[in-house]
Amino acid sequence: MPQPRPAPDDAVPVRRRVYADGSALARYLVGEPWRAEWLVWTAAHEADLVTTPLGLSELRRLALAGGPEAHGVLHDVAARVEVVRFSDQTLRAASHVAGVLPPFAALHVGAAIAHPDVRAVATYDLQLARVATLYALDVVSPGMPARWWEDGSSA
Repeated sequence: MPQPRPAPDDAVPVRRRVYADGSALARYLVGEPWRAEWLVWTAAHEADLVTTPLGLSELRRLALAGGPEAHGVLHDVAARVEVVRFSDQTLRAASHVAGVLPPFAALHVGAAIAHPDVRAVATYDLQLARVATLYALDVVSPGMPARWWEDGSSA
């Protein structure tokens, strides 16, 4: 059974970070569902976002089909969003969820769990959202109904 994340010590200020997977980063691209809502949300929270090279790779794959404008978006996002490396802790945490998630989704959850300041996951992936909540991570999906992952809706 997953261990809940410890509550931050009130005496130590903790920056609340949000891990963004590729399905969330894709909302920067023109034509993606819930793009407008994502852009409004990131206007206030982008400094709190972190991702991994995997998140950028997923965005890059989608941007290839979008032409020069989408490629420019990819470079802008890569410059503005903090990219964290996969650590041993990331891989260990990912191994705990690898039986219920596809490998890349497991790596995203592992990165979110392993990062000490991450308290939420930005995703539009149904399975990833469900597993993130098991680890006491909030799910951020601007444009989607509250707790959308509970009724099986997907982006």
